[in-house]
Amino acid sequence: MQQPDHYDSFAADYSAENEKSLANAYYERPAVLSLAGEVKGRRVLDAGCGSGPLAAELRARGAVVSAFDGSPAMAELARERLGAGVDVQVADLTQRLPYADGEFDDVVVSLVLHYFRDWTGPLAELRRVVKKGGRLILSVNHPIVYQAFNPEADYFAPKEFTEDYLFNGRRAELTYWHRPLHAMTDAFTKAGFRLSVLSEPPYSPDTPRDLLPPGLTDEKAFVCFLFFVLEAE
Repeated sequence: MQQPDHYDSFAADYSAENEKSLANAYYERPAVLSLAGEVKGRRVLDAGCGSGPLAAELRARGAVVSAFDGSPAMAELARERLGAGVDVQVADLTQRLPYADGEFDDVVVSLVLHYFRDWTGPLAELRRVVKKGGRLILSVNHPIVYQAFNPEADYFAPKEFTEDYLFNGRRAELTYWHRPLHAMTDAFTKAGFRLSVLSEPPYSPDTPRDLLPPGLTDEKAFVCFLFFVLEAE
């Protein structure tokens, strides 16, 4: 797995792209916020916050937000965005997090877990910091997308792969782990979570038409990420 500070070399460009892209601004972030629902007064941790756009939205909706990222450059961008009212730390999800047991009502984990080969440690820490009955709201790469672009691959076999991206005109590589759906749900159960929602949402109705792939006319045909709401048991 690439180190979290891998993002340091292109943090500003990634953040700029994240603000306007179809995948992030008009698909993933609206979907997570919809699943989160009413958060006013709830203590919410944004785990892997990047430059803080999701944390900013949650705060605007009345949540009491804390956040962390493994990239110091990303965490600094988040501090600049969020100001002194949000505690933003640099932390590694493979290590003990700087939060108390059961400190949060909700934890959101936006496009983070697919960087890890083994989810055991990260999920154990996320379960530790969310209270019993609290929610883990997360998004990951949809496994069907990997299969679509790699039809010869074994869907059921975990596989590391690297993709090239253009973030605000700057090229970068990101490395992920593909895993089948059952491996995800098995990991959630083992970590002490109960599956509440599994979602494959359409893109936002506010999406500018020029951002959509050519020929895409049915909003329900757009598949990119997979979304979960889990309840801590």
